[in-house]
Amino acid sequence: MTPDPDEGPGTPPQDVDARYSNGGYNAGIAVFSYMIGGIAVWSLIGWGLDNLLDMRWLVLAGAFLGAAGGFYLSHMHNLTRNHTPKPPGGRTTPGNEAELE
Repeated sequence: MTPDPDEGPGTPPQDVDARYSNGGYNAGIAVFSYMIGGIAVWSLIGWGLDNLLDMRWLVLAGAFLGAAGGFYLSHMHNLTRNHTPKPPGGRTTPGNEAELE
C-alpha cells in the first residue's frame, strides 16, 4: 500500500479491512459508555419526575430505561456483534469437520 501524500510522517496507514475488525477494547468502551450514560441520564430524568410527581419508583424505571436504551444504541451501531471474518474453508467452530465432508 503506497502512502497517501495527505498523511503526515507519523500517521499510520489505514487498513481497508479495518471496518471488519472485531472492535475489541474500543467497542467495549463504547458499549460501556452508552450503558452508563443512558443509566445516568434517564435516572436523572426519573429523579426529576419523582420530585415533581411524588412517585418514588421513577428513578428505578429511568435506570432500566437508560440501560435498555444504551444496549439498543450499542446494538444499532454494530458494537455487540462479532465481525471477525470467517476462516478459509468456511469452518467457524472447531469440531464440525464431519459436516463439511
